[in-house]
Amino acid sequence: MARRGRSRHQRAPFGSRLLGGADQTPRQLRVRLQLLLTAMLVTTHVIGAGVVFVISVFVLPTEKLNSASVVSLAIAVPTYVGVAVLVGGLWGTTSSFRGIRWALEGRAPTPKERRVALRTPIRLTLIQGGLWGAAVVVFTVLALISQPERALGTGFAIAISGLVVSAIAYLQAEFALRPVAAKALTGQARGRRGMTGVQARMLLFWGIGTAAPVSGMAIVAVVALTSDEMSKDRVAIIALALSGVVLVFGLLVTVLNARSVVAPIASVRYALRRVRKGDFNTEVTVFDGTELGLLQAGFNDMAVGLREREAIRDMFGRHVGREVAAAAAEGSVVLGGETRVVSVLFIDLIGSTAYATERSPAEVVGTLNRFLGVVVEEVDAEGGFVNKFMGDAALAIFGAPVEVENHAGAALRAARRVAARLVEEVPEIEAGIGVATGEVVAGNIGDESRFEYTVIGDSVNSAARLCDLAKAVPGHVLVGWESVRQAGSDEGAHWQPDGEQVLRGRSAPTATGRLSGT
Repeated sequence: MARRGRSRHQRAPFGSRLLGGADQTPRQLRVRLQLLLTAMLVTTHVIGAGVVFVISVFVLPTEKLNSASVVSLAIAVPTYVGVAVLVGGLWGTTSSFRGIRWALEGRAPTPKERRVALRTPIRLTLIQGGLWGAAVVVFTVLALISQPERALGTGFAIAISGLVVSAIAYLQAEFALRPVAAKALTGQARGRRGMTGVQARMLLFWGIGTAAPVSGMAIVAVVALTSDEMSKDRVAIIALALSGVVLVFGLLVTVLNARSVVAPIASVRYALRRVRKGDFNTEVTVFDGTELGLLQAGFNDMAVGLREREAIRDMFGRHVGREVAAAAAEGSVVLGGETRVVSVLFIDLIGSTAYATERSPAEVVGTLNRFLGVVVEEVDAEGGFVNKFMGDAALAIFGAPVEVENHAGAALRAARRVAARLVEEVPEIEAGIGVATGEVVAGNIGDESRFEYTVIGDSVNSAARLCDLAKAVPGHVLVGWESVRQAGSDEGAHWQPDGEQVLRGRSAPTATGRLSGT
């Protein structure tokens, strides 16, 4: 289901597959616009002629058409509609293509061309409105000549039809020109873009789709109340006809208007689902010139901020450790420290100075990266935290900043696996490994403007001393026996006592252990 939804939105970035994809060529865009705009013009004029017919025959409370009116309308209506389609189509599409030539040529628009392109739906609507305004004059004059008592009603019918046609023409033109609007709105400042806002658009189409037909019904009611010649049957027919106009054409305008509002919101909703799943590279194609376009652009601004924040978080986590980064983001790590019992693993290369003098710097760095890569992988696998890289050495902590169940066992397992992998994967070097368990102070050390997370305590020093001694021990791993004791019997089976040692800086001996069989 998710795959189908993702594919659908990717193939229809402008809210409909009729509009093509964002990567369509200028030629494809030209052909698509020509077909859509031509179909729009023909459809709107046919709809308008239908509205005129319904209102003229069934609604207007005037005298029935006489023979002269029937003949004149039979000739004039098809002729005018044909001329309107032809003239409006040529004039409208020519004017539109002239204003969006930059898009059809595949180049970026100038500020003036951008403004002209965004006004194209309004221009097309004014052209259609002008043609219907001329129709009001033409057919009112014809009515005055053939049947004067119908002149006023004829003008009223055509005017209402013109309003309906203009509303539909605007919505269809705005729909067809979304790919052009998207190109015009790319990279623009977040200011008001369109000629009308959502609120103004809603009020306008309410007036055209609802208020105008209802006003016609109110006029009929007034005429019926003030005239004794209108029968109940005639009033009923008029009411039914007007109700049909309101229901059918009001619904059509409402659907088209709702589609223009829903499409931008749907694109943002889909993009939000992608972000919720972790895809911060998601962007919305901005194709609406109203506040909804600002919503689309605002989402893109938010996505840029999220990508930047995620990049910073990732880099921060790589530098200080993901556990410390997560704790810092949650606010649980503050300047200063807290006392904890942890296990510390210290690892250091054997003979690194001699190794570096015999090889090129690039080779040395490559070997160090492979060596430290093994350490990081095994420490992470056990829930530990590599706190420091110190050239050819590393310090890992188990139990801070994140609690680790049986941190001693985790540190010992990591030590065993690191030792085994280094023999197989980085055989050209050797390393001593020391592990100690004890109480430390863990926290952020430094200043408010610059600090680092670290641990300080006797167990850290012990691990470093054991690491030095381990370089001379078979297997090169030496641990404090307290770590083995706290790890439990399962992990303890891999270790054997190695006597007691007085570590440098200490006066009391420390019980130690090494890998069994070494």
